[in-house]
Amino acid sequence: MSSIFIKNASSIVTCDNEDRVLNSSNLLIENGVITYIGNEEKKADDIINASGYFMYPGLINTHHHLFQIFTRNLPQVQNMELFEWLTNLYEIWKNLNNEVVYYSSMTAMGELLKTGCTTCFDHHYLFPKNHSDSILDTQFAAASDLGIRMYASRGSMDLSKKDGGLPPDSVVQSLDDILKDCQRVVEKYHDPSKYSMRMVALAPCAPFNVTVELLKQSAILARDLKVRLHTHLCETKDEEVFVKEKFNMRPLEYMESLGWVGNDVWYAHGIHFNEKELKFLADTQTGVAHCPISNMKLSSGVCRIPEMIELGVPVGLAVDGSASNDGSSLLEEMRVCYLLHRFNSSNKAPSAYDILKMATNGGAKILGRDDIGSLEVGKAADLFMIDMRKLEMVGANFDPKSLFGTIGWKNTVDYTIVNGKIVVKNGIIQTIDENNIYNIANETENKYLLNK
Repeated sequence: MSSIFIKNASSIVTCDNEDRVLNSSNLLIENGVITYIGNEEKKADDIINASGYFMYPGLINTHHHLFQIFTRNLPQVQNMELFEWLTNLYEIWKNLNNEVVYYSSMTAMGELLKTGCTTCFDHHYLFPKNHSDSILDTQFAAASDLGIRMYASRGSMDLSKKDGGLPPDSVVQSLDDILKDCQRVVEKYHDPSKYSMRMVALAPCAPFNVTVELLKQSAILARDLKVRLHTHLCETKDEEVFVKEKFNMRPLEYMESLGWVGNDVWYAHGIHFNEKELKFLADTQTGVAHCPISNMKLSSGVCRIPEMIELGVPVGLAVDGSASNDGSSLLEEMRVCYLLHRFNSSNKAPSAYDILKMATNGGAKILGRDDIGSLEVGKAADLFMIDMRKLEMVGANFDPKSLFGTIGWKNTVDYTIVNGKIVVKNGIIQTIDENNIYNIANETENKYLLNK
C-alpha cells in the first residue's frame, strides 16, 4: 500500500459541504484515498512539506473535445461563429487518425494536469470511416499513460451535409454501427465502482448533426447500460432556429420528447434557455456544463449561471474544445467565468468561491460521482497545490477560496495528485517525457494540417 503525507499546508480549501478552509494542516493519502486531515503527524512512504502552499480539490472538466487541440489558433477561423466555424474545421477534422487522437489527447490532458485538473470528460463525436474502430481505445491509452482520471464519451453523428446536417459524409456513421460500438466501449471500459479511473457516457453530438432515431435509441441504450447521457444544447440562436424549423419545438422541448432529461443527463453550454426551461432543468436535475471562454470566442452568448445556481440547476465548469477555446486550463476558465458574470450580472453574479465549487463538486455531481470533488476523508486523493511564495502573489493570501477568480493563477501548478499518485511535480508531468511528447506531438500536428 502506497502512502503520501502532506504536512504543514498553509491552507487546505476543502470545498466540502461546510466550506472549511483549514490552516497549517496535514493530509494523509493511503492507497489512493484520503484517510486523514488534521494536525497530527503521520507516517508515510513519501512526505511533502507543503508550508507556503495552498491545496485544493482536483478540478473536474465536464466538457472537452481533445482532438481539437491540433486546430487551435488557426487564423482562418478566428472570427467565425459556430456553424461557419464547424463547417470549415470539418474539412480538417475528417483526416483524423489514431496517431492524431493519441498525441492531441496527450497534449490537451497534459495541459489539464499541469493546471490542476484531475478528471477529464471528453466528448468525442467524430469517427472517420477508416479510423473509427479504436479512437476511444486510443484516448483511454493516453489517459492511462498520463495518469489522469478519464470519463470518455462514445459520441456520434449520423446526419451529414447531404441529409441536412453540417458534417461531411466521411465522418458520420450508421445508426447500427454507432449503437454497436457504444455497447462495445461501455462493456470494455465503463467502470462504475468507487474511485474508478475509467467511465463512459453516450453522447450524440448535437441536434443539427444527429437524427431523431439516434437520439431516441441512445437514450434507451444508455439507460439499459446504466450510463449517463450528454450532448450540446442551446449553444447558439442558429441551433434554436434549426430545431424550430425542423421540429416545430424549442431545443429543450425537442430533447424532452426523446427522453433526454433527468439526473443522468447533462448538456454542454445551455446558453439560450428561457426562465420556464431553467425551472424545468432544476426540477428534473438535468445538468449543464458551462464553457464561458468558448461561448465568448464564438460569440454564442452568456449562459444564465446566476439564475441556474439560484434555482438549483446542477452546473459544472468546462474548457470545451481547444479549437473554440484555444486552451485546456480550468484555472483560466475560472478567472474568465468570474469576470464574465461580474460584468454581466453585477452583484447577482456567482462569487469566485462559487465558481471554484462549480469546477470541483459541481462537476462531480453532473458526472454522477460522489467520490471526487472535495477534500474529505474517504474521498479519492485527487488534489493540486500551488506555492504562494512568489512575487506576483504578494498580498494574495487573504482569501484562498477566491484566489482563482479575483487574482487568477497564470502559472502551472506545483503539484497535481491523481488517485494518490504524484503526476505533476514542480510544474512538470512525472509520468511522461514532456520534451519527447512535445516533439512528436508537434510533428504529428504539422503532418495532420498539411494533409487537410
